[in-house]
Amino acid sequence: MIGAHLLQDILTVLTIRPAAPADTDAIWSILEPVLRAGETYALPREWNRRQALEYWFSDGHEVFVADDGGDVIGCYYLHANQRGGGAHVANCGYITSAASSGRGVATAMCEHSLQRAAEQGYRAMQFNLVISTNERAVNLWRRLGFDIVGTIPKAFEHPRLGFVDALVMHRML
Repeated sequence: MIGAHLLQDILTVLTIRPAAPADTDAIWSILEPVLRAGETYALPREWNRRQALEYWFSDGHEVFVADDGGDVIGCYYLHANQRGGGAHVANCGYITSAASSGRGVATAMCEHSLQRAAEQGYRAMQFNLVISTNERAVNLWRRLGFDIVGTIPKAFEHPRLGFVDALVMHRML
């Protein structure tokens, strides 16, 4: 767990800003190892740069980066979880660079996304497929007020562990 003073130090250096076209190389460098590992996202491990960036920047995705003095060390997207009657619930996807793991970057991005989602008029945020074995993410989301509202048995094929459960996590804004 990150101490309050360390998190404050991170947040004084870290800027969360909208992604710019010049950020795509940095975003790909963060996305690629996560996709290749195949342990935390239900996305094809073989996607190339174009495919991954098209997904990350899909229509309706508002994309942000965590900028540490000019270095992009994390990124996330925000969009409506569903359309129509479900469009009041936000959804996000977050990825932090491996070198920045444990520095509070994901915490800062999630807090930013919660604020941004509320500003956009969303009433809740939901994560549809949190891999149960991704304990750091599960613990972080719980610490930030998300509840596990469902478990989908054996919904994710983990490359080392086989079929594992996925969690649906939710919180009101």
